[in-house]
Amino acid sequence: MPSSSPTSDLRSPTSSSDSDSDVLIKVNNVSKKFCRDFKKSLWYGLKDTAADILHPTSSSQDTSLRPSEFWANQNISFEVKRGECVGLVGKNGAGKTTLLKMLNGLIKPDTGSIEMHGRVGALIALGAGFNPILTGRENIYVNGSILGLHKKEIDAKLEEIVDFAEIEDAIDAPVRTYSSGMQVRLGFAVAVILIQPDVLLLDEVLAVGDAAFRAKCLNQVTNLLKTSAVIFVSHSETQIKRICTQAIVLSGGSMTLETDNVFEAFLAYNESGLPKTGPQEREWISPLANVLSCSVSPEIEGDQRILSTEALTIHIRVSAKAPLDKLQANLFARTSAGELVVAYEANLDSGNIIEEGDEFEIEYQVEALNLAAGRHDFMFIVVNITDYQVVFKCENFLSMVVQTENIKGASLILPAQGRLLKMKN
Repeated sequence: MPSSSPTSDLRSPTSSSDSDSDVLIKVNNVSKKFCRDFKKSLWYGLKDTAADILHPTSSSQDTSLRPSEFWANQNISFEVKRGECVGLVGKNGAGKTTLLKMLNGLIKPDTGSIEMHGRVGALIALGAGFNPILTGRENIYVNGSILGLHKKEIDAKLEEIVDFAEIEDAIDAPVRTYSSGMQVRLGFAVAVILIQPDVLLLDEVLAVGDAAFRAKCLNQVTNLLKTSAVIFVSHSETQIKRICTQAIVLSGGSMTLETDNVFEAFLAYNESGLPKTGPQEREWISPLANVLSCSVSPEIEGDQRILSTEALTIHIRVSAKAPLDKLQANLFARTSAGELVVAYEANLDSGNIIEEGDEFEIEYQVEALNLAAGRHDFMFIVVNITDYQVVFKCENFLSMVVQTENIKGASLILPAQGRLLKMKN
């Protein structure tokens, strides 16, 4: 699992004592292509290997695609300095793992260049770098020897590695008997504590394991940032927002966004996987009242953005199909993943009983949405709280993209009151 980086002609590891030592990762116009056809890939590989042997000093880089080839990464360029953590965000197949493998020297880019300064530690694939037949203890010593560490150096760190991984009882058992969570524990401990990397590459490994250990790993990464650079791949918005100082969004192998605003990156990532809604007709379910008209202010259509601090006003004209007494209106907000984050509630009791056939108007206002940035879908429902029967409802009432300057990453932002008290000298 943990690995140090080998050298290749397009990848230039150097000492971190360079004059430009703050830049630990430099990627310049890197592209990588693969072949979907197995037989053709063998033939292409043979031709490319022969070309490398016959022309070892050739610097030409072919940017054309042969039949059945595709770009896994294309024209990727960025820099990461010491103290920075870059989150790589994108759907499955966007090219995140391929990019990490090139950074770690496992595969060679077809075009461009990569410079890595200092020692590189990586957790890219579950179980990679471990011999399943050897015990956990033996694998620690093997990894240390590959890195050029002496036995005394490994001995000095062994207890700390085992304690961090929390696998004291299994350290002398073969790794093949470990669960995926135990392998991640040991791999992370080796990559961070044994290697003590200048650059750390993490590829979705923290998706495995319990919440307490994931929090422990994130704290360790935060401490590591004082002296290192980190590239972190995850689908977890919470984890990315917690430790990353900037983010890169990948789509189809290409960079679509590079930003210091991690929240904007996840907003772009979430929107990229969703269909454009556009204007849609509301579908009302009306057991006890017919909806005659409905208006929303401000007018929102499809993917239009609205500030989280902006007020929302709804006017609905209704005709009762049965006597109604005490009414309550609710507006439910869900994330694009379907998670319910907030319900806005308002009692509509006017003191008068509404008779069958009466027309009435509901005026409903939310002073501020107070939602985090992202796509939200809304359901509107009115119930008769005397017996909690549904009067009418609309599940596809509204869809909007909320925009906010919030840097907290919370799903819900509620206002509070405070004051500044002057202290006596």
